[in-house]
Amino acid sequence: MRYAEVSVSSPIAQQQTFSYFIPPELNVNIGQAVWVPFGNKLLQGIVLKLGQYPSVEKTREIIDVIESRPLLSRIQILLAQWISEYYLSPLFNAVALMLPPGFERKVITFISEVKITTQCDLSSLSQEQKQVLELIGQRGVINLSQLEKVLGKKKTQAAITRLVGKGLVNRSYELEPIRVKPKYELYISLAVKTDKAQQETEKLLKKRANKQATLLNYLVQQPSPVSWMEARKSINSSKATADALVNKGFAKIQQIEVKREPISYEKIFFSEPLKLTDSQRSAFQAIQSSLQERKTGQASSKIFLLHGVTGSGKTEVYLQALAEAIKQGKQGIVLVPEIALTPQTIERFASRFPHKVAVLHSKLTLGEQFDEWQRIRDGEFDVVIGPRSAIFAPLSDLGIIIIDEEHEWNYKQSDTSPRYHTRDVAIKLAELTGAVVVLGSATPDVETYYHAQRGDYHLLQLSERVTPSEGAPLPKVEIIDLKDELKAGNMSFFSRSLLQEISKTVVRREQAILFLNRRGAASFIQCRNCGFVLRCRRCEVTLNYHYAENILVCHQCNYKMPIPRVCPQCQSPRIKFLGIGTQKLEQEAGNTFPQARLLRWDSDSTGGKNSNQEILDKFRDHEADIIIGTQMVAKGLDLPLVTLVGVVSADTSINLPDFRAGERTFQLLSQVVGRAGRGTSGGQAIIQTYSPEHYAIQAAAKHDYACFYEKEITYRRQLQNPPFSRLVCLTYNHTNDILCQRESERMRCLIIEERDSQGIANLNIIGPAPAFIHRRRGRFRWQLILRGEEPSALLSKMLFPRGWTIDIDPVNLL
Repeated sequence: MRYAEVSVSSPIAQQQTFSYFIPPELNVNIGQAVWVPFGNKLLQGIVLKLGQYPSVEKTREIIDVIESRPLLSRIQILLAQWISEYYLSPLFNAVALMLPPGFERKVITFISEVKITTQCDLSSLSQEQKQVLELIGQRGVINLSQLEKVLGKKKTQAAITRLVGKGLVNRSYELEPIRVKPKYELYISLAVKTDKAQQETEKLLKKRANKQATLLNYLVQQPSPVSWMEARKSINSSKATADALVNKGFAKIQQIEVKREPISYEKIFFSEPLKLTDSQRSAFQAIQSSLQERKTGQASSKIFLLHGVTGSGKTEVYLQALAEAIKQGKQGIVLVPEIALTPQTIERFASRFPHKVAVLHSKLTLGEQFDEWQRIRDGEFDVVIGPRSAIFAPLSDLGIIIIDEEHEWNYKQSDTSPRYHTRDVAIKLAELTGAVVVLGSATPDVETYYHAQRGDYHLLQLSERVTPSEGAPLPKVEIIDLKDELKAGNMSFFSRSLLQEISKTVVRREQAILFLNRRGAASFIQCRNCGFVLRCRRCEVTLNYHYAENILVCHQCNYKMPIPRVCPQCQSPRIKFLGIGTQKLEQEAGNTFPQARLLRWDSDSTGGKNSNQEILDKFRDHEADIIIGTQMVAKGLDLPLVTLVGVVSADTSINLPDFRAGERTFQLLSQVVGRAGRGTSGGQAIIQTYSPEHYAIQAAAKHDYACFYEKEITYRRQLQNPPFSRLVCLTYNHTNDILCQRESERMRCLIIEERDSQGIANLNIIGPAPAFIHRRRGRFRWQLILRGEEPSALLSKMLFPRGWTIDIDPVNLL
C-alpha cells in the first residue's frame, strides 16, 4: 500500500481525510500516529485507511511515524467515523477521544524579525505594528501568545499579518513539548551472590566502612530490586555510599519504569459474590444467557434495561454479569455519571476483581491517566471504571458495557465537539464488537423506557429493595406545601415537620441528607432602594454570593468581584442578599442544630483530587450527622445510616423552559429520596415545595415510575417531542447581538430552502430566538431548534460558518 488517508489535527480539516504518500523506508499501518506536513506546519495525524491510489492528484509524503504500534484499532476507527458523521463533528475531534492522554500537542507560533540590509521606512507603520517590532527586537524571537497578552488577540493578528506582508517579520511553527512520558525511578540491587555480599559486609565492618556495610546488608535482605528512594529512607543512606558499592561491583543501580497507581488497595478487601434474590437471579440469567449466546456467535448485540427501585441490588447484578464475561475471556466497561461516584464504585468492583480494575477520569494526574491507558491497552485489566470518557478505553476484547444511572444528563458531552451521548456511543460500540449493553436505573430516561416498552431493549425488573432487614420498604415520603408554612408564620428554610425530624435523627445518632440543587450562599443580591440586581459583566445572569470567600461569583464564567458597600446605581447602602444555596443552608443548619456535625458536598467543596473520597469516607465513618449537598448526594450512594432525606426545595428545576423539566425533577427527587432507609432502621423523606400537586413531585413521593411515565409520554406524544421525533439545537454566538440575530435569521432561511429543495416533510424549525442565557462569557447566543424524523440528514449537506455549534439530540434546550 503506497498511500495513506490521514485524519489531521487541524480545524480546517473538518470531516475530511488527506492523502499522503508513504515513503518506502516507513512501515505504516492503519491506526498509527504519524507526522505529516500540512500547509507550512508539521501536524499530528492518524492513519485511517491504506490504498494503492490517492484520492487527489498531488500528494505530500508522511514525514515519520510517531509510535510504531497503532494507537487505534479498526473498531475504534469505525466508531470515530460514526461519531463524526452522526454528530456532525470534525473527524479528528472524534478520533482524539480515543487517543492516549497527553498525546495531542498544539502548534506554537513564533514571530521573528527579518534582517533587512537596506534602510526601511517605518513611518507608515501603525502604533501596534511598531510595538510588535519593538518587542521582537528586544527578544529576537517571541511566542505569538506573549504578543497577544500585551496587545490583545485581534490587534496582534492584524499587525502580524501586515508585517509579514511587508516582509518585516517571519512566522515559524513548532510543536509544544511532550506533555507526559513513562515514569522511571532508580532501583538498586545486589550485583553478586548473597554469600559473596555477606563476606564483603564483614570486611567492610572491619575497615569501619559502616555505611557501605549497612547498605550492602540491607540489599542482601531484599528478594528483588528496591527503589533507591525507599532504601535511602529505610537506612538513612546516601548516593555516594551506593556509588561506592557500584564501583566495587557489589551493587547495581538501574532505571526501572514504574506505574502511577490511582487505586490504593489499603482499605479494599476481597468480597465474595452475594446470594441473589429471585428477581436479581432472573435478571442475571437473562444477561448470562446473552453473553453465552455471543460466545457461540449465535446472537447480535443485545441491550438490557435493568429497571430497579433504589436499593434493589442492581450493583450485585452488574458484578456477577461482569464475572460471567470475564470467565468467558472478555472484558468490561462500567460507566458512572459523576466522578464523585467513582470512589465508591471502584471500592465495590476492586474488592470483587482485585488488581484487575482500571480507572479513567479527569481528576487523575495526567501521568496516572497515561499509565492506566497504556496498561489497559496492554491487557492488564479486565474492568475499566469511569465517567463518560471511559467508554473509549482501548480494551481488546470487549464483552459487556454497563451504564449505571443511565438516565443522567452528564452522559451527554455538551461543552465541546463532538457533542456525543455516551449511551448511544456504547450501543454503537456494542454493535461493532458484539458486546452486551446493560443500562441500569431506578428512574430510566423516558426515551430508554419507551424503547424497552416497544421491545427494542430487553426490560429486566427489580421491584423490591435488598437491605439488611428483609423486605424493608421504600422510605415513606411526606410532601410539605411551603405556602402553608408561610401562612403559619414559618419563615425558616426548614418546615416544622422537617425541623422536628432532623432533631429526632440527630438525637438517635442516625444520619440525614439535606438536598438543595443550588450552590453558594445567596442566588442574587438586590438593592432594596432602587431594585438594582448585580449581574455578571460578561453573562446575562445574576452574581451569586459565596460567604466562604466573601465574594460574588458568576456560575457561568467564574467571574468574581468583591461585594459593593453601596448600590452601584443609586449609592444606597440597603443591599440585600436573597435566595438560598448550599452554603447558606449549611450556615442555617449549623445555627438551628448546633449539636449536629455538618458536612457540605458540592462542586465548591471538592476542588482537590481526592475531595469526593474524603467527604464520602467522613460521612460513612459517622464523622458527621448531616450532609448538605447538590445533586452529588442524589446519585447511587449506599449510606446505611441515613434514615432521613430532606429536600429543601423541589422547585429549582421544575419551572425551567425545557420540555424535560418534569422528567429531570422526578429523577432527582426519586434518586435523593432513595438514599434513605438502606440500613436496618428504615427511612423517610420530606419534600418541601410550592407546587405540591405537580405530577412529577406526586409520582416521586409515591415511588411510582409507571404513573410518571404514562403522564410524561402522553405529553411528549401530543407535542411530538422525543422519542416521537429527533431534535437538533443550533446555536450561534457573537460579541454583537444584532449580527448574531441576523446570522440566525439568515441560517433559518437557508435551512428552509434546503428542506424544501429536498422535499423533506414534517421538519419543524423553531426560532431563531435568544438562548435561555442570552449572553455568556461575553458572547450573545441565538438558537434554532429543528424537530423531525432525521433533521441531521438535512444539516449534513450544509456548511456552517464559524460561530455555529450543532448539538444533535440535545438533553436540554437551555
